[in-house]
Amino acid sequence: MDLRTVLVTFGLVFFAELGDKTQMATMMLAAKNRSPLAVFLGAATALSLTALLAVVFGEAIIKVIPQRYLQALAGVAFILIGVLLVSGKV
Repeated sequence: MDLRTVLVTFGLVFFAELGDKTQMATMMLAAKNRSPLAVFLGAATALSLTALLAVVFGEAIIKVIPQRYLQALAGVAFILIGVLLVSGKV
């Protein structure tokens, strides 16, 4: 296992998730249900499963589409989403 990849992935996901709607929803659930362990287990399981799906999908799609095209497509998608968010269309 490549420790550098683990650390880069952790940092990227950790900072991307700080303050997002998923974290806010999890905080609200924990406050409302007064069962932090149950909320943690549910949230951690859900996030782990979505990460697993992303890794499996990413590994499968890279066999069909070259990485440079995927990176370009992802860049265009993020820019488009940003423009739509700023313009209030999303």
